[in-house]
Amino acid sequence: MAAVFLLLLLLCIHFSSAEPYIGVNYGQVADNLPPPSATAKLLQSTSIEKIRLYGADPAIIKALANTGIGIVVGAANGDIPALASDPNSAAQWINSNVLPFYPASNIILITVGNEVLTTNDPNLINQLLPAMQNMLNAVNGAKLGGKIKVSTVHSMAVLGQSDPPSSGSFVPSYQPALKGLLQFHKDNGSPFAINPYPFFAYESDSRPETLAFCLFQPNAGRVDSGNGIKYMNMFDAQVDAVHSALSSMGFKDVEIMVAETGWPYSGDSNEVGTSVENAKAYNGNLIAHLRSMVGTPLMPGKSVDTYLFALYDEDLKPGPASERAFGLFKPDLSMTYDIGISKSSQTPSTPKTPVTPQPKPTSTGWCVPKAGVSDAQLQSSLDYACGQGIDCSPIQPGGACFEPNTIASHAAYAMNLYYQSSAKNPWNCDFSQTATLTSQNPSYNNCMYPGGST
Repeated sequence: MAAVFLLLLLLCIHFSSAEPYIGVNYGQVADNLPPPSATAKLLQSTSIEKIRLYGADPAIIKALANTGIGIVVGAANGDIPALASDPNSAAQWINSNVLPFYPASNIILITVGNEVLTTNDPNLINQLLPAMQNMLNAVNGAKLGGKIKVSTVHSMAVLGQSDPPSSGSFVPSYQPALKGLLQFHKDNGSPFAINPYPFFAYESDSRPETLAFCLFQPNAGRVDSGNGIKYMNMFDAQVDAVHSALSSMGFKDVEIMVAETGWPYSGDSNEVGTSVENAKAYNGNLIAHLRSMVGTPLMPGKSVDTYLFALYDEDLKPGPASERAFGLFKPDLSMTYDIGISKSSQTPSTPKTPVTPQPKPTSTGWCVPKAGVSDAQLQSSLDYACGQGIDCSPIQPGGACFEPNTIASHAAYAMNLYYQSSAKNPWNCDFSQTATLTSQNPSYNNCMYPGGST
């Protein structure tokens, strides 16, 4: 009886802190990956709740048994012709890659193919929907209907128009195939999976203001000329462009899943924006954005299921150096950089050199502007913080913190409230290096700044 009680207690603890919208991609184009059992333990030490495989490696699926981690498995593009032409091929795929492991291994989704439409191979494109239908029929035949979904993953290049987000639309030549795929998603409650990468948007427009927009850092924002909505980051803009494209084809209620997104921490000399600082800012701020549950302007109040790219570097991947530098963790299981997903600590577990322990900002402190910061920078930080879903009413007319009616005073309140509402990682009080943590309570009169000891 005590064991049953303990199990129920552990389940309650797990689900009370669950962050089901955070996943990670596990690519295997490498010769130095840790054993699957070590990866399973690593994942359990983080707030990552889902993992996406590009294939269906039985050793990894088996290692994840009884962890509760949701597993996305994939059928390769090369499997599509057989899956499309022969229902028995799909049944065999399920018999080999799902049934030996389920339900101990929590397989939740099967992706059929990866970025098929943008191969521009008409035969493969025409075979995609029949392959997905046969795979779903095999899932249903195994009495797993509703438990395991079937989808496919798309490149952002399926969009012909994405700026402004309200004008989002699919490339016309892909629309006939997409109509059938979207009807499949609607009928079966499966997600439309896509790979938005603000990093690639920055590569094609490397202005400083674009970098801040891509990294969820303070910026002036970009107004959508179609509906007047101001966007404060590229991720929301890209996801809403996908939503607009779905709506334009009559499928606005189909769920969007971000199958891949990430930022490389190094690259070739001619690759802009590749640095540990930028990768940490993008992934760390993305996690904070998802945790806020603020959503996007067109899909507020919920977080899109998002799979970070990637768990480890893939050292055998071809292409520019950045392709081999997306890993959140190294083969020795240490963090490449800390984005606040470790359950045990907010600091890297294995620093390369001894460091002086810093007081944890989670226990005490307020986030305030540094001295000498210009009003223009403060206004940018103020706009950014209040655009992230926090309650800025106290600094509006009649609010307890409206006086003194200065940009500096209003920005200080908003920046601190944003920090206190976040995961309280040091980069949540950065604001493009214009803010700092203080142990001195900045509250005054009836204007109370949240913070201090927790």
